[in-house]
Amino acid sequence: MARRRAYNSDLPPPFLKRLSFLQERVKADEFPFTIPAFQRGRLILDFERPITIIVGENGTGKSTLLEGIAGQCGFNLSGGNRNHAYASSLNSSPLDHALRLSWLPKVTRGFFMRAESFFNFARYIDEEMPDVLPAYGGKKLHEQSHGESFLALFANKFHGQGIYILDEPEAALSPRRQLEFLKVIRMLELEGQSQFIIATHSPILMAYPRAQLLMFDGRVIHEASLSETSHYQLMRNFVMNPKAMMDELFAEVAAELAEEQARS
Repeated sequence: MARRRAYNSDLPPPFLKRLSFLQERVKADEFPFTIPAFQRGRLILDFERPITIIVGENGTGKSTLLEGIAGQCGFNLSGGNRNHAYASSLNSSPLDHALRLSWLPKVTRGFFMRAESFFNFARYIDEEMPDVLPAYGGKKLHEQSHGESFLALFANKFHGQGIYILDEPEAALSPRRQLEFLKVIRMLELEGQSQFIIATHSPILMAYPRAQLLMFDGRVIHEASLSETSHYQLMRNFVMNPKAMMDELFAEVAAELAEEQARS
């Protein structure tokens, strides 16, 4: 598919340089500042590369952080950009009011994609904005598989100068489709006009070369290599010896069942 010509910017990405908290708006003993990685509002993150990948277990604050950034950008918090408004949209993030974002230059164009609410976004485009379907590849999103509609969004709407905030984009993508997604990112990286901030559980996406990999380990946020992530280690061990891992897993189930029966 032919790609649109990128808008030429004087300054290369990353455009969003730093994230910190406004201390006067931090309530240290209330959610979401009680999430350990947010350090009760004392967190500072520097974005050093055009591609930032955030990894961590469920509940460590990845989605909350991305939602807060998207809110500061003015994007629809259920998914979309500044021009998308639909009935099921979230109105606010518990974090965005307390964030300070430092830009060079300030970029207002882009997209917030969250896998869990993409169904509602696709229905909104198909039913309420059918005239814009050519900008998504020309085919209704709900007439494609979940993974195909994800790729239609990535391949057609991501172009030119912008910041793209993606929460678990691998959710509907097979391993092969994840590689196709990486090709989209690579093309945009070569155009030199796009910044990506991606939260993922996929070791395939984490392996993107030269990406800044930030790990939420439940206590702090720190840079890591692919091999240091528990996701990669678990997948590597499984692929190397799936039977041994299954045997260990089922042994744990048997032990837990025996313990429950002993208590009853």
